[in-house]
Parts: sequence; C-alpha cells; structure tokens
Amino acid sequence: MARSTAVIWTAARIAGPLLLLAACFTPPGARADLPAGIDDAAIRAGAVASFPEYFDLLALPNDAINPADVQKNAAWLQQAFEKRGFHTQQLENHGRPLVFAHYVRASEPRHTVLFYMHFDGQPVIQSQWSQKDAWLPVVKRRGADGKWAEVDKAELMKPDFDPELRVFARSSSDDKGPIGMFLAAFDLLRARQLAPDVGVKVLLDSEEEKESPGMAAVVAANKALLQADALIIYDSAMHPSGRPTMIFGNRGIVPVTLTVYGARNPLHSGHYGNYAPNPAQRLAALLASMKDDQGRVTIPGYYSRTQLSEADLKLLADVGDDEVALRKRLGIAEPDRVADTYQQALQYPSLNVRGLASAAVGDKVAGIIPDHAVAELDIRTTVEADGEYLTGLLRHHIEAQGYHLIDGEPTDEERARYPKIAQIKVGPGEKAARQPIDSPLGRWVTAALDAAYPEPAMKPIRVRMMGATVPSYEIEAPLGMPFVLVPLVNPDNNQHTFDENLRMGHYLNGMRTMLALLFRPYPD
Repeated sequence: MARSTAVIWTAARIAGPLLLLAACFTPPGARADLPAGIDDAAIRAGAVASFPEYFDLLALPNDAINPADVQKNAAWLQQAFEKRGFHTQQLENHGRPLVFAHYVRASEPRHTVLFYMHFDGQPVIQSQWSQKDAWLPVVKRRGADGKWAEVDKAELMKPDFDPELRVFARSSSDDKGPIGMFLAAFDLLRARQLAPDVGVKVLLDSEEEKESPGMAAVVAANKALLQADALIIYDSAMHPSGRPTMIFGNRGIVPVTLTVYGARNPLHSGHYGNYAPNPAQRLAALLASMKDDQGRVTIPGYYSRTQLSEADLKLLADVGDDEVALRKRLGIAEPDRVADTYQQALQYPSLNVRGLASAAVGDKVAGIIPDHAVAELDIRTTVEADGEYLTGLLRHHIEAQGYHLIDGEPTDEERARYPKIAQIKVGPGEKAARQPIDSPLGRWVTAALDAAYPEPAMKPIRVRMMGATVPSYEIEAPLGMPFVLVPLVNPDNNQHTFDENLRMGHYLNGMRTMLALLFRPYPD
C-alpha cells in the first residue's frame, strides 16, 4: 500500500536537512559562478529540503485587508529568518507591519545590498479556484490534453523531480515564491558554513498588493536601518523565453473613482424612461470618449511627454518578444495600437477601466433607472507623466464633455443648476521610477547573471521599464540608492487571479540567480 501524502511530507521534514547536508559533499564540477561544490545537484537538494516550509508559508492567508493575517505572516517570517542567523524586527505600519532582517556577522563586507520581497497577496474568490482552498497548496502536472491534474506532493520530494511540476496556491509566485527561494539559498550557504560576499538586508512588504500606502512613511522612519548600496527587488515575472531578466524601471499607479450622478433616487424605468437621464449610459459614453477604437487614449497631451530615443527603441527591440505567441497566450486577435510593440506600449502611461457598477446585476436586477454609476480606474504613470499631470488632464477632459465636477454628494442646488454632474476621487498610489542600465549596479547584476547562465540561449534580457508597479520609488528615492528588479517566476503564473501557480523549474533557477548575486562582490 502506498504511503499517505501526510506521512511522506512529515518524513520530508526530517530527511530534508540530511539531504541538504549530503549535497554539501558533491563531487567536483560545481558552477564557476558559485562557491566550490555548489552545483545544480546541490541546488536541487536545497530546493527539495525547503518545500515543506514553503508550503507552510503558503498556507497562511495573506490578504492585506486583514491585519491579523498580516501579523501572523510577519511573525512566521521573523522566526524563519532568525533560524538562518538573521536579526529581525517588525516595522510598524498601522497594524500591518513590515519585516526587516539583517544578516549580521563579525566582519561586515564593504558593501551591502537591500533585498525587497512582499508577503501579502491579492484577495481570493474561492469558488473560482480549481482546488478546495486557495491557501492549501497543491502540486499539479499538465497532461497531454493541456489540463492540469493534481499529483501527490511526494513527487516534489524526489531528487530528480520534474521541473515542469507547479505549485498552485495564492502567492505561490507573487511573491512568497521568491521568499521560499531566498530562505532555501541561505540554508544551502549555512550547511556549507559560507557567507555572502555582500552585506545582506531584507525588507518584506505587507501591503504591496494595496499599492504599499505606508511604505514611504516606514522608510522615512527607518532610514539608517535600511541604508544600503543598492536595492534588488525580487518581484514581477520573467520574460516568456525563460531567460534571466533584469528590469530597470516600472510605471507608477494612481487609482481613480469616477462617479456620474442622475436623479436623486433610483426611478421606475417605465414611469421615467425617456425622461430622466440614465447615469450608467452617460458614464459609458464618457468612458468611450477617452479612448478610440484602437485603444489609444484620446485625451490631449496624455502621451506627449513620452519620447523614446533611437537607443531606447533598440533596447526595447532587443528584448525579443514573440508577439504572435503573446497574443495567442492572451487569447486576443489584435493588441491596442498605442505603440508598435508590446515593450514600446509599456513605456507610455495607460488609462484602464478595472470595474463598473450601477444598480443591481444578475438575478437581482431591477427595472429601474439608477441614481448613479461608478467606474473604478487605474492610471499607470511614467517618470515623465506623473499622477498629478495625468489626473489633471483627465479632469479637464471630463469638464470639456459638459460635466460639473464636485467633491462630495451633489446638493439640491447643484442638481437644479447642472445637467451633468460627476465626482472624481483620486486615491493614494505609487510613483514611477527608472534607473540607467549602464551603471555600476546594472553592470554588477548583468555580470552575475551572465556567469550564472553561460549558455548562449540563456543570455540575460534587460528591460527598460515594465508596465506594472512596485514601490521602488518609495524605497530608493529617500534612501538615495540605485535599484533593479530581478523577477524569478514564470510569466504564466496567473498572479492576481485564480489558480495562481509557480513552475518549480523557476524555483531552481531563482535559487541559482540569488546565489550568483550573493557571491559576487559589489563594485567599489
């Protein structure tokens, strides 16, 4: 009779450290970019030993809207890092503490690197997931029919486990996956009594999925603690080619709530249809006025501050995206025509409708004219076109469509005076940031990844700026340090939605990347 998964998993917790210790005595043939004896077999053994703890971390719910969940994750992470020889502390953040860890040793290296990851995740709608619980991780393999089927967790405990296996759970990739890789890398070092060639500080964010609203204040209150020579951000997804990826900038984000008002109360659609204006219809028309059929924002000046040089265009082209494969993966026939290519499009600010609401929907629908309609927008900003500039253009455009903008609910006097009334609420966001690629930090990371992946087919990719947002500006600006993003997870990981997953081959390569950076002296 086959042993149960629980028995195998418990045995793995006992055998893991022994497996890791055995990997310390590997035969010659270690990679030239890593200390002697650390080869791919040792990295595999370290990964296998780390999987039970990685699953424990995934089992902790981590929606930042719930401070109690954040606090449980923070406490778990403190204990995990302290077990690896780090000194840790929680950084106060209105009940959602960040975690700081410092690898302290007798003789500190000349240069220190601050590594950033986050442990919160997007909200979960359990009914959408293809498993019992999004916070109970499962292992799956893709069949010949393209469908995913659950397999025994024991499959991951084999020294030669299939790198195509994936772990499905909320935050398996974004961003607890990199945390698991980081802890596994340090276990490998400690088993060999090795120390990194750079000083190591770690900042673990508790609210990244909520635009890190407290990050700027936390950094300001802990500048001396967080000071370092460079910032490495382990977030986002790798290039679809699987080649190691470096990203030197990111767009910012500004959330905007746009409300269009109608009559004082919802009205019977039979009694007042054709008489009382419908705010849902007006909102739809207003949103349609902001973009053309090719998806380009028509608000004057929206793109005008973005100017790409010939050098920029070459760098973007060198990324080498397979646009046909990208459209196939997304399930679209044609992209928006903001720019000629995917990479070029990400260099411009965007205007996205991420939610609409008006009256009731589905089986609760009523025969009414709603009294208001709401659109939730997000604006992705750039270094050149910040949130203040873009929201100013948006306000001007709405007014040009005949709307009177108000700050609160419309008064009776405003209702009597203005035919079209709308409200804009701009929420807290994050700023865009970008770094020069040819800098000491850029050259250091490039050299480390070139050494870690010497195969010509794995030549690292350098990305000028990604479209998504991380709190790079809120960290690097007050601390005055350069940054680069080094994504480690598969791009088809379903982050921010259901069935989020991490390909375990990426877990192995993530450990390799981290070890390569830890064992390369930072340039003076």
